[in-house]
Amino acid sequence: MTTPVAVATPAKVRPVAQARTGSGRSLKLGNQLLLQLLCLAIGSTVLFPIVWIVGMSLDPRNIARPDSLIPPGANFAAYGRVLERPTLNPVSFFQLALNSLTLAVIISILSVGLGVLAAYAFSRMKFRGREFMMLLILAVLMLPAVATVGPLYISMNRIAVGGFRLGGSLLGVALAVTSTQLPFAVWNMKGYLDTIPKELEEAATVDGASRFQTFYKVVLPLATPVLAVTALFGFIAGWTEFILAQVFVVGDPTQWTLAIALNALVGQYAGSTPWSTFAAFAVLFALPVMIVYLLLQKWIVSGLTVGGIKG
Repeated sequence: MTTPVAVATPAKVRPVAQARTGSGRSLKLGNQLLLQLLCLAIGSTVLFPIVWIVGMSLDPRNIARPDSLIPPGANFAAYGRVLERPTLNPVSFFQLALNSLTLAVIISILSVGLGVLAAYAFSRMKFRGREFMMLLILAVLMLPAVATVGPLYISMNRIAVGGFRLGGSLLGVALAVTSTQLPFAVWNMKGYLDTIPKELEEAATVDGASRFQTFYKVVLPLATPVLAVTALFGFIAGWTEFILAQVFVVGDPTQWTLAIALNALVGQYAGSTPWSTFAAFAVLFALPVMIVYLLLQKWIVSGLTVGGIKG
């Protein structure tokens, strides 16, 4: 007697016209085509400026309004000029990039380090004036960044040790920018820490962990997404900072950042601006931010959405 063999049910292939949305409703072919055309239009709108600036950087004619996305005689000569000597000052591109990287890393570390400590205190500790201080932090977020340039410059210039003046250094710029980034960092991370169950810390305390151990070994690993988001915003703020850096260190080209050097390429008139060099500089200036974003991408969405649930 032979044993019957179970025959696998053939998989059903869903037609394109019967595709379903996330809610389970059928999506007709016409609606699919409409949505795909809409996505293509949005993608084209986003990518067109990038393709335009890349094409301008490859154009040897050095014109402000290229007549084609792929210019005739395209070459990388503009990138070579930028890497060798981007401005008239004897400062290389790599020195400028090092200054910008130093500024961005310091701001990112300070924003995350100081912000998470303050956010943890606001999220877990009860003390007098807690709600009022949170409202003050929210009020600072509403101030425009330009309004703080004067007070920060005056305050930083009063701090001097020997021949070192904080108001004329990259360190002073980093501290000034950090002061503008901290309100966002505290508010964002406080909202995320509120979503972490307190029972996890209580269980660690029962097992003999101290307050610092519960913060370091329980809270921080769970808060990785919001830490990554805060670090990314701090890095972007430092890398692209222009106003404070222009005010603080404009007189010393050795402390210039990429943003200051890029602005220095702009001539008084459109015809006096080296547009190919300017475009190549802009492309190289944007690459590090894109790389950092790609590295932290998997944490960014969760950190932004969950962090805004509670406040």
